[in-house]
Amino acid sequence: MSSESREFQVFVKPVGARCNLRCSYCYYSGHSHPGRESGGQRMSDKVLERYIRQHIQAAGGGELFFSWHGGEPALAGIEFYRRAVALEKKYAPPECRMVNGIQTNATLLDDEWGRFLSEEGFYVGVSLDGPERFHDSSRLRAYGRGTFADVMRGVEILRRHRVPHEVLCVVSNNNVHAPLEVYRFLRDLGIEFVTFLPLVERKSRNSSEVTARSAGAAAFGRFLAEIFDEWIANDIGKIKVQIFEEALRTAFGQEHTLCIFKPVCGAVPAVEMNGDFYSCDHFVDGEHLIGNIMNRSLESLLDDPRQKAFGEAKKTTLPRYCLDCEVLDMCNGECLRNRFISAPDGEPGLNYLCDGYRYFFNHCRPFINEVARLWRKGS
Repeated sequence: MSSESREFQVFVKPVGARCNLRCSYCYYSGHSHPGRESGGQRMSDKVLERYIRQHIQAAGGGELFFSWHGGEPALAGIEFYRRAVALEKKYAPPECRMVNGIQTNATLLDDEWGRFLSEEGFYVGVSLDGPERFHDSSRLRAYGRGTFADVMRGVEILRRHRVPHEVLCVVSNNNVHAPLEVYRFLRDLGIEFVTFLPLVERKSRNSSEVTARSAGAAAFGRFLAEIFDEWIANDIGKIKVQIFEEALRTAFGQEHTLCIFKPVCGAVPAVEMNGDFYSCDHFVDGEHLIGNIMNRSLESLLDDPRQKAFGEAKKTTLPRYCLDCEVLDMCNGECLRNRFISAPDGEPGLNYLCDGYRYFFNHCRPFINEVARLWRKGS
């Protein structure tokens, strides 16, 4: 066990990119998926045990957070997660608190899943793009049927078994022009934690243009601003919207918790089903393959110079336009994967979503500044 605790989050993909849906915007679709050469349909027990032991070793104590992703991680089967929890309990010291989170499309959930997730204290993220007309335009089964009804059934199972859950809502060109309809639907559904994920699809690997499905940068900024005003008026203290929470952290001088807004990243790698360790789930390619947990420790992979350089690049490659920006502390250039356009002065490396984030963060700054003023006055 490490002598000091460290903060990191690993996106573990027990079935790799395998999924029971065929969402139109899936960023795995049409790409080769490292890990398939392992020959199985899910992470082996040997890899699972090695990962859990190494995660506990690398964490060094405190709260241990295990994050299960995909593809669709429920395809690994409930027994896989029973084994995972048993291994966590076997190897974790008594003073450690273990937390599991799983990101799912919720279509495979049933009451057995509900009981298990509740009993073991899982947190569940559900992919839901708002009302049926938006959700079913993109989140489809292989034969083209929408999944809205199945997701609603899964959400009801989570609610019935009192499993804490949040919604991850992809914001595309399809729903970006209906912010209040999307937000009020989720609010009225009883969702208390919401994350909005802007869809940014490049036309090709090196293109500076995006697909028609992508959310427009300026439109995404207005989407967030309209919801923010609604949230301030009616829901502050009742609903947590991740980007609003991140913006508010600057009022208290707190560091960001979300990797895309941190000045430096690299602490949220991905581990594929065969144990391959990649810098980030959005960079699962040969260039960002750091090693494999079956022949190297997770701790050494996190500390690998290439992983450190990947994280530092988030800060060192910012264009001057970003460095001079009045909301740099709120944005920090967002995610590296979206930095593919040029700044007004022609310098490359500007984030595609810059106009939207700049608009939104400036929109909420008066409120953030007032919160900061009151906090300083009362402290």
